[in-house]
Amino acid sequence: MAEDAQPKKVFVAATRQDQGKTTVSLGLMAAFNEMLAPAGFIKPVGQRYVEVDGVRVDEDVALMRAVFASDCALADMSPVTIGRSFTRDYINHPQPDLLAHRILESYEHMAAGKRSVIIEGTGHAGVGSCFDTSNADVAKLLGAKVVLVTTGGIGRPIDEVMLNEALFRDRGVQFLGVILNKVLPDKLEEIRGVVGRGLARKGIDLLGCVPYERLLAIPSMRLVYQEISGELINGESFLDNTIEDIIVGAMVAHRALDYIRPHCLLITPGDRDDLILAAMSIHTLGAGGSVSGMLLTGGVRPHRNILRLLAATEIPVILVEQDSYSAAAQVNELKVKIQPTDTEKIATVPKLVREHVDVQRIVERL
Repeated sequence: MAEDAQPKKVFVAATRQDQGKTTVSLGLMAAFNEMLAPAGFIKPVGQRYVEVDGVRVDEDVALMRAVFASDCALADMSPVTIGRSFTRDYINHPQPDLLAHRILESYEHMAAGKRSVIIEGTGHAGVGSCFDTSNADVAKLLGAKVVLVTTGGIGRPIDEVMLNEALFRDRGVQFLGVILNKVLPDKLEEIRGVVGRGLARKGIDLLGCVPYERLLAIPSMRLVYQEISGELINGESFLDNTIEDIIVGAMVAHRALDYIRPHCLLITPGDRDDLILAAMSIHTLGAGGSVSGMLLTGGVRPHRNILRLLAATEIPVILVEQDSYSAAAQVNELKVKIQPTDTEKIATVPKLVREHVDVQRIVERL
């Protein structure tokens, strides 16, 4: 590739949060690294951040860096992260040129020597307008063409696509098409046909129709530990256990044995020794897997003999202050994001995108 050649670049946006931008970006990165290597990744504006090697970066950047080897500086992959007071401070003292310069400079550093680039947006087309860097503004700034991700259905996704497409069109950004995500597998062919025709009537291409994959919606104990304030008192090495069911322990122990099963999360007060012991028994004797973890509530630390027995198991145990039902509600409301340690999910995503998205068509139109 000539030194001054520009990489092919695609901006992955969505109709709203939690539609699957990261899933699509991860799958496209894998595909681009096969078709147009080396591929680069940048998330110009990030709302949820973590610290990696002393650098504050968006959590999706941390994921991509962990999955795909890169010599790019982390700060260039995540030039703008939105802290708690960022929006208020910006509105009081706006500096649009400064943000634009930071994003452009980081993009140029990241894209050097690349043949392709995935640019991941955040939220819908207008997110970031309050500080002059909406997804539409950033796509225009970087001269990128847009693929929009939305979720399964018929009427609503088309309506939301048109709302978002209007803002990109207003900014003069070229719209490549739509990827429909999380479609019920038994409705896949029907939805693909109907939504494809509906979008075609509006002059928009349907580039992919990705089925719902339950694995990607299953949380891990690590996610619970990261998102729910608590103390990890056992099982640090097994936080990647996945949670397929949640049991709130409020019954007597012999009845609990009918409900506590492999791959479940038990939520119960820390002084319910009987239920904790029942879960440890299931964990030890259960066929087909073990209990994923326990969330002990009420801020009550188990008796020292129970702690000693727990230490002999592999069960992650988190102690929290809130009551059992509040803790259960928090777990149920968790937004499940792919973590760098989710090896099975990371292996599954490229297969989904390869099988259900017309990546070749995207590449040809860049």
